[in-house]
Amino acid sequence: MLSIMDPTTIMIRFIVTFVLSLLFGLERQRSHKPIGFGTFIFVAVGSCALAVAATTLDPLNPLPLLGATITGIGFLGAGALIRTTDKVFGFTSAASIWVFAIFGLLMGLGFYLDGIVVYALIWLIIIFDRYFEKHGIGSYQMKLEFSTNKVISEKEIKQLLITSTRSFRLRSVSINKKENSMSFIFLIEGMRDELNKIPQKFFDKEWCSACRVE
Repeated sequence: MLSIMDPTTIMIRFIVTFVLSLLFGLERQRSHKPIGFGTFIFVAVGSCALAVAATTLDPLNPLPLLGATITGIGFLGAGALIRTTDKVFGFTSAASIWVFAIFGLLMGLGFYLDGIVVYALIWLIIIFDRYFEKHGIGSYQMKLEFSTNKVISEKEIKQLLITSTRSFRLRSVSINKKENSMSFIFLIEGMRDELNKIPQKFFDKEWCSACRVE
């Protein structure tokens, strides 16, 4: 049985959902996260639309369509995970997509208080995450790759890493005798700001020909 909803109510739900998801998406974009502002808007507004449609088509039992939405968004979130040979990251981005789908559903159903509470908690988590990162609480793991234009001792490299990391582990090393060069891959752990400064420290060395952290 169809239940026609007031157009003004529908527009309010869409506009509020769009504006709030846009603000969060822009913050993620500015922070250079794997998922930009567009994805959050699409997920939240799409979920809002499905919630409106579900309550319109079957106001007494909208749960089947709503449940299918959350399941489908779970697969989208899994696509946000980035796997390398050494690690998997992107869990926060994947979880945030899933939560924004719930936020969109709540707004589409007209549960404004619940939706705003969820939205506020999301921002609270982001603020705490920034605080922890700024004050070095917790650590981040990255991969350091660099090559040299001559053969150097491993001791010299370790002395350089000790000043910028909490821990590091050599994954691979190769030597090109013909070109008199070496290539290294390290797993490094520490504060993100310090880890991102490592390439510059390596480039200052006359023996470094290329370096990157990811």
